[in-house]
Amino acid sequence: MRLSVSVLLVASLLGLLLLPSTEAKKQNKGRGMKGARHKLSRVRGAGRHSRSDTSRIVAPNCAESTESGDVFIDCQERHLNTIPSAQAWSKQPKHLLLARNRIKVLRNRIFTGYEGLTSLDLQQNEISLVEEGAFQGLTQLTTLLLQHNRLSTLSEETIIPMPNLGYMRLYDNPWNCQCAMDSLVRTLQVPSNRNLGNHARCEEPIWLKGKKLKQLEAEQLCKELPPNDQGVRPSTSPQEPIPIRTKPESNAVCHTYLFPQVRMDCRNKGLTEVPAGIPDDVVQLDLSNNAIRHLKAKEFQSAKNLKVLNLSNNNMEHLDTDSLTGLLQLRELDLSNNLLQFVQYGVLEDLYFLSQLKLGGNPWVCDYSIHYMVYWLRLHPGVRYSGLLCRSPPEYTGEKVEEYINNYNRGCPKERPYNRPSADQTDPELWNTPQELQAELEEELEPSHLRVPQKYEIFRLS
Repeated sequence: MRLSVSVLLVASLLGLLLLPSTEAKKQNKGRGMKGARHKLSRVRGAGRHSRSDTSRIVAPNCAESTESGDVFIDCQERHLNTIPSAQAWSKQPKHLLLARNRIKVLRNRIFTGYEGLTSLDLQQNEISLVEEGAFQGLTQLTTLLLQHNRLSTLSEETIIPMPNLGYMRLYDNPWNCQCAMDSLVRTLQVPSNRNLGNHARCEEPIWLKGKKLKQLEAEQLCKELPPNDQGVRPSTSPQEPIPIRTKPESNAVCHTYLFPQVRMDCRNKGLTEVPAGIPDDVVQLDLSNNAIRHLKAKEFQSAKNLKVLNLSNNNMEHLDTDSLTGLLQLRELDLSNNLLQFVQYGVLEDLYFLSQLKLGGNPWVCDYSIHYMVYWLRLHPGVRYSGLLCRSPPEYTGEKVEEYINNYNRGCPKERPYNRPSADQTDPELWNTPQELQAELEEELEPSHLRVPQKYEIFRLS
């Protein structure tokens, strides 16, 4: 009996000693589970945060906007070296603008997720390679801009996945017009593809340099011809004379952006004259910071829809009377920071809808030649203008041209009516008098070659 009681006491004591350790294990286990769950949640949260960060890194500061129901993604000039993920945007875009970045290669299916695109602007990058499946899935694409890149070759298979493509620009790329280009050249020359690859020219080989892809004889690209004695492949056509220097083509020297509206950027191109072939659908044209000193007649005749024209900072000295002819839709004109002293009569007559005119930074001369500008502005009170200040003569320097005109008009005496006949010409009593007859006789006796033409003639009415 005494032994059993002792055993029970020992068992109880052991239970009391073991219980805390067991509970501690349970509590530690519970804390471990909670810690693990907390750690897992932190990892998952970090994962979500990481994805959002990745989107921001891939598409930094890109502007997402909607116009006329179409979603525009503007990633121009963002230093991108790859295509942003389509998941970065709240809606599927219709227009993706990626001009002026650092993209070098377009890999297969790089535009996955952009199946709804209708326009893709990749101009002014560093693209030298486009894999055949790069545009896979872009079945709705109608406009592709690849000009001003580093492409030397492109196959027909590259553009096959875009059955609705109707407008593609490829110029200002160093095209190597050899056998690898055969299929593309043939595709571009199909009559229905009249807006694909216009103005693109060969850079190599030397005997085809300057030739348009649209005008190449495709069968000659893969034809092997023996080299001549100098080791140079002979030309397949007779030697053409050196062409006379012509005006630069706008498509070759300027950058054209189609969305959200057509604008042409010709800044800082060293132009000495307005380039030829400005498309008639251009809405904005920037020719600032060039060396155009003389604006000749009908320079913008083809730009019928132009609304904004910037000619500032050109050291321009003269505008021909018809230099702005045809700009019936022009709203804004910038002539600031040139060398204009006056604008001759008739220059502004076609600008029916002009609303803004910038004239500052010109050496305006306040004499009678400046009157046309002021009178035209008075007849068009809806035109907001700035910078019309006298530079010379010294007594008017810094004065507003309008004040000069007002002072000029106040200082002039009232003008007498011109062509007012004298009293002896209007008094019928003096007609056929000896004085008049004597004057007529003297005129008849004077030799005809010595007669001075009369400024006024008198007509007698019976």
